[in-house]
Amino acid sequence: MAYTYYTEEGLRKLKEELAMLKTRGRADMAKQIAEARDKGDLSENAEYDAAKDAQGLLELKISKLEDVVANARVIDESNIDTSKVSILSNVKIKNKKTNAVVNYILVSEEEADLKSGKISVKSPIGKGLLGKKVGDSAYIDVPAGKLEFEILDITR
Repeated sequence: MAYTYYTEEGLRKLKEELAMLKTRGRADMAKQIAEARDKGDLSENAEYDAAKDAQGLLELKISKLEDVVANARVIDESNIDTSKVSILSNVKIKNKKTNAVVNYILVSEEEADLKSGKISVKSPIGKGLLGKKVGDSAYIDVPAGKLEFEILDITR
């Protein structure tokens, strides 16, 4: 598995989620299994089977999250070049057609959250902005067609 880069905040959230799943998640699952087991014959107990399936899914999620955390690296923000768009850049862009101005922070795919203005570097807009400088135009293919954006500002 290749390394995945995160902000310190993003990696902290992943570790917190993993710790919660290992402690409270496993405890809740054990409780559900015990309650289902108490309801009688296990060979005909659909609730028990469902709880065991849910336990398997929980353990799979924990395993995958452990792999992600093991291969995660924190991005050193002091080494980011603000002369061009890169991961962790805060980019102010203007849609040339509508003149709408928006700010995005480019983050790893796992940290993307459009509501908070964080877009993935692997998204169509993220890919189209990477490497651009202030004043450059980016022509980006999106599901709605081809859009042109002007890079107004790049900060960290």
